[in-house]
Amino acid sequence: MGAIYGMIAPPINLPAMIIGGGIDMPYVGFGVPLLLCTIPLAVVTALLLIYPGLKNKVQDEEALEYELRRMERVPMSLRLFLPVGVLVVLLGGSSLFPSVFPSLGMPLEFLIASASAFLTGSRWKPVDTVTEAIDNALPVMGILMGVGMFIQVMTLTGVRGFVVVSALALPAWLLYVGIATSMPLFGAVSAFGSASVLGVPFLLALLGKNEILVGSALSLIAGLGDLMPPTALAGIFAAQVVGEENYFKVLRYCVTPAVLTALWGIAIILGAGYIAGVLY
Repeated sequence: MGAIYGMIAPPINLPAMIIGGGIDMPYVGFGVPLLLCTIPLAVVTALLLIYPGLKNKVQDEEALEYELRRMERVPMSLRLFLPVGVLVVLLGGSSLFPSVFPSLGMPLEFLIASASAFLTGSRWKPVDTVTEAIDNALPVMGILMGVGMFIQVMTLTGVRGFVVVSALALPAWLLYVGIATSMPLFGAVSAFGSASVLGVPFLLALLGKNEILVGSALSLIAGLGDLMPPTALAGIFAAQVVGEENYFKVLRYCVTPAVLTALWGIAIILGAGYIAGVLY
């Protein structure tokens, strides 16, 4: 949704024109298209990444034994799902029953759900955990701050406008190639920046198609920017999770899924009219 926000929020005076149908809220109707964009890719990507490992025998049995024993320290129970359940109630309640269930805002809803985790799992040391979390987050926060300043400088000097005009000036046969390549490559600076800088002109260039499906597909392609060096936020996070210092080893496994993602996004854009007829 962050990428969609980046593409739709900037033209504040045109949300109804961009989305179509004269609605008041620009985000209505994205649920099913986003599921269409992500669920098939999630299944295929999971099989691509996991299946080769399932065919091979476990190489480090000691590490596997240690992980299993670590998991046994906390007994499996429904209480472990409390944070997820709280989040589902907070998000779903405001969507399904807006008249009786107030919307607290996504940051507060995630904060409440996270706080409920204190009632689950094993005991832990808050000070050590917070310190470790800040140490892990500071490099990424530094990248995001630098990227934000870079986008603002681009806007100030007119480079952002030049990029937008150049994207709109692409011939029809190059438009889809430009979408599949420029949005991920610009995402090396920031995926959100790619959505806000390039997403809007590409969405306007494709106004003849179903705008909700096109916006969903563009947000899918823009998300690939998180795999592009030097920022590669998704790769850095994944490397931190598995304890790998060189995040390029993680990105190597993402090449094929990334190409499939770009092709799937373009396919949804090309077939937006047909898909809209089936969905709506």
